[in-house]
Amino acid sequence: MDTNSPEALANDPLDALPDAVAAAAFRRLVRHLQHRHDAQNIDLMGLAGFCRNCLADWIIAAGAPMDKPAAREVIHGLPAAEWKARYQTETTPEQLARMDESMKRNPSGH
Repeated sequence: MDTNSPEALANDPLDALPDAVAAAAFRRLVRHLQHRHDAQNIDLMGLAGFCRNCLADWIIAAGAPMDKPAAREVIHGLPAAEWKARYQTETTPEQLARMDESMKRNPSGH
């Protein structure tokens, strides 16, 4: 069964998690990424099809009353431009190719 079908989503055990538990897990993930500056966004995109910037977009889509720069600051732990200047490395053609292939595997809407 397609895990993104309406039937599958209606029975998704993630939706049974209490909001406080889901929020705590999300905060732990974000804090983990704030600590792991070596995990480059391009590599996250190449492996998992999402990155810190996606998380910022998702919190806006979920209803966070903020603009993109503010959401990215929440996720990065500092302004995104400052994070990029401190931690972002040059992207290689191989990383871009992995990201492109990875993004093809994402469900629609992600």
